[in-house]
Amino acid sequence: MREAGTARASSKLLLVLSGLSAFGPLTTDVYLPGLPRVASDLDASPAGVQLTLAACVTGLAVGQLVVGPLSDMHGRRRPLLTGLAAFVVASFACAAAPSLPLLIGARFAQGFAGAAGLVIARAMVRDLFSGVDAARTFSTLSAIVTAGPVFAPMIGGGLLLFTDWRGIFLALGVIGVGLFAATYRGTSETLPTERRETHALGLTLRTVGAVLRHRRFLTFALSGAFAFGTMFAYISASAFVYQDVFGFSAQVYSLLFAVNGLALMSANIVNGRLVARIAPERLLRAGLLSLTGGACATATAVIAGAGAAVILPLLLLTVASVGFVIANSITLAMAGEASRAGSASALFGLLQFGVGAAIAPLVGVAGSSAIPMAIAMAVSAGLALGSYLLLGHRGGSATMRRRSAGEAGNA
Repeated sequence: MREAGTARASSKLLLVLSGLSAFGPLTTDVYLPGLPRVASDLDASPAGVQLTLAACVTGLAVGQLVVGPLSDMHGRRRPLLTGLAAFVVASFACAAAPSLPLLIGARFAQGFAGAAGLVIARAMVRDLFSGVDAARTFSTLSAIVTAGPVFAPMIGGGLLLFTDWRGIFLALGVIGVGLFAATYRGTSETLPTERRETHALGLTLRTVGAVLRHRRFLTFALSGAFAFGTMFAYISASAFVYQDVFGFSAQVYSLLFAVNGLALMSANIVNGRLVARIAPERLLRAGLLSLTGGACATATAVIAGAGAAVILPLLLLTVASVGFVIANSITLAMAGEASRAGSASALFGLLQFGVGAAIAPLVGVAGSSAIPMAIAMAVSAGLALGSYLLLGHRGGSATMRRRSAGEAGNA
């Protein structure tokens, strides 16, 4: 009976952590089908509307840098619940925004608040697991999280049948209320008082300095960040490319976007099963090669003027490859950061979403065109692979196994 209760508690915690980790796709993907309507209602250009995505992602990046150290200082629950409450308020502010500048500001606040879920969920995993168990848990979370790109645009497209884009933000606020309740009831503090840091600002500065000197962390963090940038170039431009260039409706776009989301989720599931038998770094290398090949092929096809029948399968391959990069890059980057998991997680997120924020406005510079998206995807994928090859971490997987064995022996 006790084992069954523990299993139920673990499943409940995993479900809550997955919901918290889904703030990224939740805050960006639900309203993607409505981007053209936002542009029309607020009399804005595609590049202007994509600034709302950039603002949200910037908020996610900066928020993680603030919340991560605070969670190392005060524990996980208090900053997490505060962030969730702020997310609800910001979501309702987005729904009421009367102009594009105010919507951009509210989106930044929404991203900043939502960062609490992202950074603290990763830190809680690192509090509770290490080694192969951490790798499996990160892969499981990634698989569940990638359900966001599958269902979020479908939900958004469905909502647009009954409401406008403002109604989508109201729905996000309601989802935030539900996550607050689930977190309050379904989680407990995972960071004991004796393991907490006493100076958040000093911790942040020391962690930044450590990352600049820690080649191993930087290798995997940059690879993961640029891989995310590849996917975010697709996310930012896909609504305009699918609807304005290829001529699909908002609902068909949502379904096509969901297909790529399913491919990404399936890749994470496969990765989670392989990671117990194949070193995470080998899986990471394979993912980077596939990602770069798919993105470069996509760019070539778009520039050559190929149609949707050629471009859509190449996008599928590229997006699916991200599933083998993100989870393994997080696992490898976080493996040596047990004493500062919150800050390390925040810096990983800062790099990841900072790249996404930089890319989002660029894909709309030519209006409703697929060329900027394709070029941005190819460049970002090339930088992901180049970061790994140029920084050239050798023996990372062996080091991870030795550290994991040492942690197990100390437990």
